[in-house]
Amino acid sequence: MNKESLGKKLEKAVNEYNKYRSSEVTAKIVSMSGKSIKIEFSGPYCRSCGFYDYFDDFRYTLKDLGIKSSVDEIEETEEGVFVTFLMVD
Repeated sequence: MNKESLGKKLEKAVNEYNKYRSSEVTAKIVSMSGKSIKIEFSGPYCRSCGFYDYFDDFRYTLKDLGIKSSVDEIEETEEGVFVTFLMVD
């Protein structure tokens, strides 16, 4: 998948994800590099129960658009969370 096609699919995934979850959490594309995608999640979401469900939900949104991925790294900050996803074949 070329970078332009991937970029369009990522934008669609973020829009779809935010459409249903933005009252709790908002996703934003931070960077794309090779097979790595970095997404920022921010908002008043629950950080104790179901914390990882937000990231898994994003993976399922990507999967619905034909992008298989896995969570590679999670970096928590005071403002939110940066999650790096790796695209898998």
